[in-house]
Amino acid sequence: MTVTVTTADKTGARKRIDALDDRIIGLIQERMAVSAVIQEARITSGGRRVNLSREMEVLGRYSDALGKPGTALAMTLLELCRGRI
Repeated sequence: MTVTVTTADKTGARKRIDALDDRIIGLIQERMAVSAVIQEARITSGGRRVNLSREMEVLGRYSDALGKPGTALAMTLLELCRGRI
């Protein structure tokens, strides 16, 4: 079976991808802001900036959902969210 994709279909799909990317970027920025609040509270109470056991949970979630690329994605996300206070 051959499926023909028109230019209009491609344009619509590309616009949808762009919109999804914008939402993903916004969510990452929101996560960074929330992470900064948590880190500040942790440091203020005498704790460490990074909670390694929590980071391992995050890595596990992404790996379980997305496989090996999910682990790389989670590592990048965690790196973006560290030290932003």
